[in-house]
Amino acid sequence: MAKYEYQTEIGQLLQLMTHSLYSHREIFLRELISNANDALDKFKYLHLTDEKFKNETWDPKINIKIDKEDNSLAVTDNGIGMNEEDLIHNLGTIAKSGTKAFLEQLTGDAKKDNNLIGQFGVGFYSVFMVAERVDVITKKAGEDQAWKFSSDGTGEYEITPVIKDEHGTVVYLKLKEDAKEFLDHWRVKEIVKKYSDHIPYPIFLHYEEEENVGEGDKVEMKKVKKSEQVNEAKALWTLPKSELKDEDYIEFYSTLWHDSEEPLTWTHNQVEGSLEYTTLFYIPRTAPADIFRADFQPGVKLYVKRVFITDDEKELLPLYLRFVRGIIDSEDLPLNVSREILQENRILANIRQASVKKILAAIKKLDEEKFDRFIDQYNKLIKEGIFTDHLNKESLLEIVRYKSSKVEGMTSLDYYMKRAGEREGETKKEFYYIVGEDEHLLRNSPLLEAYRKADIEVLIMDDKEIDEIVTPAIGEYKGWKFVDIATVDAPEVEDKEKLEQYGETFTPLVEKLKTILGEAVKEVRLTTRLSESPSCVVPDSSDPMAQMRHLFRQMGQEAPEIPLILEINPEHEMIKKLAETEDERILEESAWVLLDSAKLAEGLEPGDKVAFARRVADLLSRAL
Repeated sequence: MAKYEYQTEIGQLLQLMTHSLYSHREIFLRELISNANDALDKFKYLHLTDEKFKNETWDPKINIKIDKEDNSLAVTDNGIGMNEEDLIHNLGTIAKSGTKAFLEQLTGDAKKDNNLIGQFGVGFYSVFMVAERVDVITKKAGEDQAWKFSSDGTGEYEITPVIKDEHGTVVYLKLKEDAKEFLDHWRVKEIVKKYSDHIPYPIFLHYEEEENVGEGDKVEMKKVKKSEQVNEAKALWTLPKSELKDEDYIEFYSTLWHDSEEPLTWTHNQVEGSLEYTTLFYIPRTAPADIFRADFQPGVKLYVKRVFITDDEKELLPLYLRFVRGIIDSEDLPLNVSREILQENRILANIRQASVKKILAAIKKLDEEKFDRFIDQYNKLIKEGIFTDHLNKESLLEIVRYKSSKVEGMTSLDYYMKRAGEREGETKKEFYYIVGEDEHLLRNSPLLEAYRKADIEVLIMDDKEIDEIVTPAIGEYKGWKFVDIATVDAPEVEDKEKLEQYGETFTPLVEKLKTILGEAVKEVRLTTRLSESPSCVVPDSSDPMAQMRHLFRQMGQEAPEIPLILEINPEHEMIKKLAETEDERILEESAWVLLDSAKLAEGLEPGDKVAFARRVADLLSRAL
């Protein structure tokens, strides 16, 4: 017998399961049946492909045994089983390193917290909501030694070698006094029907029931052993859509993907012809918790002729659709298809391409409320798709939404075009946009002033990390180009005649400012794009470094800074007075304040914060 200590995070998790999460305690049975289903799926594959197991007589099933006298419940499967290493890996640690993230996301709302249990791969530990002790007796297919894992849900667990004839797993729960409802066979049947009716293997319930036995005056009450199958045991995706109700789809989704929230939508497709396959895809209402982690768990299971192949292949759908949960079941792939073959397989490539179109079509059909929810959860991933999926770029651009200077909430590109087309005399086919990290700063950027004055809509893109890469790469959408208003050329809002008029008066000031600021700016120039602010900074988009910046960002590397151009507003009172002053100190202090305040307005850091604060104080003192 060997004793082990749980990871620190698992200790916290067990405390939580034992003392805090009590609503929906029934989900422990859903989790155990789901685990048993996975074990059966894995052995079924071996049974059909591995010579060692092909001749084995195998009748896949899940058994649930109620023992009222012993106050226990046992869930048994004859699936692949586990060895000692598997027990430590699967029950003593968290393979997905998700426990810490799980604990961080707990809200204190029992219903929401219960929903997180399955998502983070910590479903087994839900048994400690109802059990004072758990024993897992298991034997891995193809191995001689069986093992027993024992824990009372505190800081330690034990693993002991035992004897077991067949491969598979028994999970034995010694129930708590307040969990006796799970010894009622009607209650257990209700839970199985609710969560696991469409598990494709038969689930048998074994229990004892008191009945009148005998005839006449010899009738007496006796305990009679009963066994009955309590689920339909049909793979839902193989059934005709006409036979299925919404509740069937929702329960199946809840069982396989451990989500107590209903999905936003689903799409079920059965294809016959040169290729035969079935797909069933769901879009979760809430984004999976690991969606932006490098070690995210894929949500799509691959079957061949109803035989489970893998749920760990990240290329079954494009990466930007990693939030999708579902099933692909092909009639044409070989059973022993390898991961390498999967990545290059023409059949799978065709299924994948058709699946993407079905998923995007399902998203477009969402009603307004559900679509808004989808955008709230997945808009960043749609932007990711625009950059990586050129084949479906047009569809993705129809789906993506942006904030706007003109409307509340989010807007589509099509509605932007419609509003722009309604402007009197509008001939330009351009989407104007501004990129940054802070929506408040972007909406109040000096760069927006002239566009507001000219009644021109600007898209507010505050997902800087992704927008800076994706938007310049879009090119066009329905003949409309994307124009970054932070570029030096702003033809819509620059008045060239005025600039020429101001040139003679303000050229000496421009030259003085450039001398003072030196290499801190690439250039100082006049602009008419400003109406309220004295200055702004813009990157020089014609500089070769601007293109290099995009390349660096695409490669995930830190991008070099683009030289900034300081633009000053000749109609602003401050600029007019600076053009007239002969006080060199005021001119020098003001030059740096103009630059640093313009940087701050764009969310950039001043070159020297201490010096900036001192200069502002000095100028205020003089003004007062």
